[in-house]
Amino acid sequence: MKQGFAALAAFILVAGCASAPQPEIAATAKGYVFVEIDVTNPEAYEGYKAAAAPLVAAAGGRYLVRGGKSEAREGPPPAGRVVILEYPSFEAAKAFLESPEYQAIIHLRTDNTVSRLMIVEGVVP
Repeated sequence: MKQGFAALAAFILVAGCASAPQPEIAATAKGYVFVEIDVTNPEAYEGYKAAAAPLVAAAGGRYLVRGGKSEAREGPPPAGRVVILEYPSFEAAKAFLESPEYQAIIHLRTDNTVSRLMIVEGVVP
């Protein structure tokens, strides 16, 4: 029994030391762009969607929600579509919205929708 315990203790010691300590990685909260969109001109809005998608990807963003079914459980429902984009950080989301590339197409959304847009910071993982 004593040998079994010693062998187990040696295994735990070796296993615990087998991997080198990992440097701490500074965790950054992701940034999210949340948009409620009531589309007033669907045909023109399709042009915005086509132009925005590659810009979102190029800026490190990805769509988490893009339209789809929604159901209000508290408060008034959104006026139309809900879109949620995820970026590596709050600053990255802000930089995307302020970029010259996005500013060049934003009128395709604002001229053809009534929308409410906000940037929110996620939690640090």
